[in-house]
Amino acid sequence: MIPLPLARIAEVTSGALAGKADPRAVVRGPVLIDSRAAEPGSLFVAIRGERADGHEFAAQACEAGAVAVLASRPLDVPCVVVADVVTALADLASATVAELPHATVVGVTGSAGKTTTKDLLARLTGRMGPTIAPAGNYNNEIGHPLTVLRADSGTRFLVLELSAREEGHIAYLTRIAPPKIGVVLNVGTAHLGVFGGREQIAKAKGELPEALPADGVAVLNADDPFVRAMADRTQARVTWFGRSAEAGVRAEEERLDERGRAAFTLRTPSGTAEVRLRLYGAHAVENALAAAAAAYELGLPVATIAEELSAAEPRSRWRMEVTDRPDGVTVINDAYNANPDSMRAAFDTLGVLGKDRRKYAVIASLRELGDESDELNEEVGRVAARAGLEGLWVVGEAPWPVLAGAKGAPAVHVPDAAAAAAELAARLAPGDAVLIKGPRAAGLEKVAQVLLGGEAR
Repeated sequence: MIPLPLARIAEVTSGALAGKADPRAVVRGPVLIDSRAAEPGSLFVAIRGERADGHEFAAQACEAGAVAVLASRPLDVPCVVVADVVTALADLASATVAELPHATVVGVTGSAGKTTTKDLLARLTGRMGPTIAPAGNYNNEIGHPLTVLRADSGTRFLVLELSAREEGHIAYLTRIAPPKIGVVLNVGTAHLGVFGGREQIAKAKGELPEALPADGVAVLNADDPFVRAMADRTQARVTWFGRSAEAGVRAEEERLDERGRAAFTLRTPSGTAEVRLRLYGAHAVENALAAAAAAYELGLPVATIAEELSAAEPRSRWRMEVTDRPDGVTVINDAYNANPDSMRAAFDTLGVLGKDRRKYAVIASLRELGDESDELNEEVGRVAARAGLEGLWVVGEAPWPVLAGAKGAPAVHVPDAAAAAAELAARLAPGDAVLIKGPRAAGLEKVAQVLLGGEAR
């Protein structure tokens, strides 16, 4: 973080100092919302959430060394009192970006693959200079500014993930940290129920290329017609990635090894290089190409891009984590989240990793799909049925469309992840393969914890 005195923080956020706050006291970072992570020099942001009110933990944060608290009401500790804490956090992040004239902001959005692409791109930009990128998927109105505030005067690249929960959300995030390069991966069916249709999803995702300056670059997926149409919505120069021949950065001679990891020839306008991914699934190629195209635009040589992509391991947890137990059981933990597209990709990967082996899956019904929920969940069931499973457990609420689609397959409903873990653990034998995949709220990562020797928490 760029060191800031409390007087400057109050000015930027239109706040008032209270609780005997010293206007000369300097916040050196980090800025955080978890009082347990407070340390000397930090700023604690008191967020009022559904389950807890951060204001109740302000004293704990200050006792741990926080200089002050960004709060919406006066407290008995040094604080900057603002009208709206989330808005003030965004204002503080915007002021930080304004102090970083030599940093390039890169935004990444899409219905699927944002976090993996962000992780790959941060690795690539790291070869060119100090890079800040969110851990996991800090991609909303709170996580986004918190990530930006980690930057300091030495930061050269900010690689940021932008999510859309409603129209205007991405536009809001781009105002916090205006991007120079914007990457749009795809327009799928995630959050279909929230937006009402893919056209509306495309409109929301297109707010990223719309926000780019005339001297910026829109990195767009040539294989997705909804993304292709975004070329007309930006004043920035457009560069294309994908598998089609018209993409300037594309994959050729693509193949999968016996573990489901892709290799391909990376072709760019200035030459080719061989890439052998350590990430699992053919869908990882799209993410790698998007990261490669953005890095290429930033000036990284194609040989270096290929070298880094080939060395990259998964950075964010519960996304295609493949673990081989000592008894030969392979556990594919892809439990962080799910949508119809990522569910199909996950079963494709299980098909490769589980070839000539007994295969099992633990899944949950997909959510936020609106009027198409039953139809899309039935299709998930059909995808599972075609996978040749020995057993399928559908966890939690509203399992019936999935079970209807999986008719003829050995599929059963269980109430929760613990029940699924218990039944699956009793069935697995050496050499089996199991996929764990579902929406975040289902908590299916607990199944993987049990299967890998831990306890479900």
